Amino acid sequence: MGFIPKDAKWYLADLIEEITIEDNKFSLVHINSVLINANSPEEAFIKAKRFGKNYNSRYLNTNNKKVISRSRGLMDLNVIVDGLEDGAEIIYTRKERMTERKIKELISSKKKLGVFAPIVPHPNPNFMPKTVAEDLKRHFGQE
Repeated sequence: MGFIPKDAKWYLADLIEEITIEDNKFSLVHINSVLINANSPEEAFIKAKRFGKNYNSRYLNTNNKKVISRSRGLMDLNVIVDGLEDGAEIIYTRKERMTERKIKELISSKKKLGVFAPIVPHPNPNFMPKTVAEDLKRHFGQE
């Protein structure tokens, strides 16, 4: 087992969600990173599995195609060593034998960071629940 501080209370779980859409050959997979408050790694594992079950659903998309979302399990579960506060380190990734070129390839410009990325339609399968789209139209009106 990795290093777990005695006062550890927070964990980061990477949950795998598979989305299948009627008539699509391939699945869409989301890796959802979720904060878990727990008193031990075992408790964090149990809670993460329980949170994953929230992804299990069936519905019609806006094209009246059946969509099935289901939890496939955990990709990873890590302890957060620092307390949750401004500047706290949540997790790190280790990369070895890096050249200057490879390091530069890791650096993103501001416009490529997720929080600044423009919202553009994806060519991905339509997994928008029909009921959610109808609620949005009622609330905001049609374009």
